[in-house]
Amino acid sequence: MTYTRVLLKLSGEALMGSQGYGIDPAIVQSIASDVAKVVANGTQLAIVVGGGNIFRGLKGSAAGMERATADYVGMLATVMNAITLQDGLERAGVPTRVQTAIAMQEVAEPYIRRKAIRHLEKNRVVVFGAGCGNPFFTTDTTAALRAAEINADVVFKATKVDGVYDKDPAKHADAVKHEHLNYQDVLSGELGVMDSTAIALCKDNNIPIVVFNLFEPGNIGRAVAGEPIGSRIGAPAS
Repeated sequence: MTYTRVLLKLSGEALMGSQGYGIDPAIVQSIASDVAKVVANGTQLAIVVGGGNIFRGLKGSAAGMERATADYVGMLATVMNAITLQDGLERAGVPTRVQTAIAMQEVAEPYIRRKAIRHLEKNRVVVFGAGCGNPFFTTDTTAALRAAEINADVVFKATKVDGVYDKDPAKHADAVKHEHLNYQDVLSGELGVMDSTAIALCKDNNIPIVVFNLFEPGNIGRAVAGEPIGSRIGAPAS
């Protein structure tokens, strides 16, 4: 395996599949199956999950909610997704722990960096919920932050598309896929892969980002093995 310790970023929208809202159990089990194979091969894997399938803070704010309040509701939505993922992973035979940035001890552990690393060393998957615990920060930024904290080798951003394009491939038939990008390319190009804070955090800590299609079975394993799937964001080749 190319990568020993991986941070997998899943969007909440990915969990709802073709549904307009909520969680598609078939998608959860598909993810769990792929993760089980990766962990069985010795890769340490942590997950940050979004909450957009249930509630998105920015939409709540746009509808008139106070922004911080809307973001806290969004964080609670990510915890619902994290617990659902834990259930799916454990049914697939993968020991899993949920850690949340907002304390809710009846359902999850509080986020403790050293404890999270210890879980990974014991081949448990750790799912991070409640974002980073603060409003005004996205779960993309949380993924970059947690990756730096646990010394991850790479951030995998699993999405609905098979990489990073120069424009939206759903709207433009002539959209061109990028195989490799520098951090600065993404920051200056406003490509919408991840927010600028997340990209800057990965750049400062020299953590590469691989963007690929979550819905292609086995893609998580292919990415871990270093196969050239999706798009890779990292430092310029020397």
